[in-house]
Amino acid sequence: MKILVTGAVGFIGSHTSERLQKLGHQVIGVDNFSPYYSEELKKLNEKALNDLGISVLQLDLREANLIEKLPTDVEYIFHYAAQPGISSTSTFEDYFSNNIIATKNLIDYALQLPNLKMFVNIGTSSIYGLEATYPEERAPKPASHYGVTKLAAEQLVLQKSREKQMKGCSLRLYSVIGPRERPEKMYTKLIANGLNDEAFPLFEGSDKHLRSFTYVGDIVDGVVSVIGKESQVDGEVINLGTEVEHTTQEGIEAVEKVLGKQIEINVIPKRPGDQLRTKANIDKARKLLDYNPQTTLLEAVEQQVAWYKKYFS
Repeated sequence: MKILVTGAVGFIGSHTSERLQKLGHQVIGVDNFSPYYSEELKKLNEKALNDLGISVLQLDLREANLIEKLPTDVEYIFHYAAQPGISSTSTFEDYFSNNIIATKNLIDYALQLPNLKMFVNIGTSSIYGLEATYPEERAPKPASHYGVTKLAAEQLVLQKSREKQMKGCSLRLYSVIGPRERPEKMYTKLIANGLNDEAFPLFEGSDKHLRSFTYVGDIVDGVVSVIGKESQVDGEVINLGTEVEHTTQEGIEAVEKVLGKQIEINVIPKRPGDQLRTKANIDKARKLLDYNPQTTLLEAVEQQVAWYKKYFS
C-alpha cells in the first residue's frame, strides 16, 4: 500500500515511516524542513529513511494545489506535520498557518485521491487543556495556541468524516519520548546537559507535574494498528499513551540513573499554558486497536541515551 507521511523527518513521523516501510508498505515522506530546530537532526533522520528506501519530498503544506505536487495513488495518509509544542519563539500566526491552513490544504488534496482508505490525523493531549486525564468524550479545554490550533485541525479532518467525504480519525498522543526527540524537549535536553556538565533549565514548579511519558515505539504500535480497522475507527478520536504516571522529577532522576551522574538544575519562571497533569485514558485504544504499551520509563530513557551518545556525544 502506498502511504504518505507528513512531518516524516520529525521525531515520531520518522519512526512511523520506518515501521510502515518495514511492514511492507511503500512510504512517501513529506517535510518542509522547518528551521524550528536543528537541520542537522532532520538530515540525520532523513538519511535513516533514505537508507530504507523511503524518499522524502521537501514541501510546505501551506502551499496551495498540493495535488499538483504529491502522488495521486496514495491510499493512506498519516498527518504529523505541525508547528509543535509550547514555545515563546512561535507566534500565533505560526500555529495557525502550520496547524490549520496546512491541514486544510492536505484535506483538499486527500479528497481528490481516488483510492484513499483513511486520513489519520495526529493530535495531542494538549487539546484537553491543563489536565489531560480524560476519555475522548470529554469536552476539550485547550490552554495554549498549540492546543487550540491542533483541536481545529482535528475537527477539520473529522468534519469530512461526518460528511462521508472520506474516512478519517484522530490520535491524541501523550508525552512521547525516545530516540530522535527534538533538542528542546525535556529528555534530549536533560541528556545533553548531563553529558556536557551544563545546568538544565527547569520551569518553576514543573518538577511536580505529572506526565504519561510514553516510549515512541509504543506510540507507533498504536498508530500503525489503525491499518485494517478503517470502519471501526472512522470518525473517532483515540488516545495513545501509557497509563503510568511519573513526575518530571522522576524523569530527571531516571536520566541521572542512566548517565550515572547528577544533573545541575537551574529554575526559571513558569511557562504559560504548560500542562499540570497528563495520564492517558486508553480504554478506547485497547478496545478498538488492541493497544497495550509496555515500555517502562527507565527502558525508554536507556534507549534515548544510547541514541544520543551514538550521534551527538
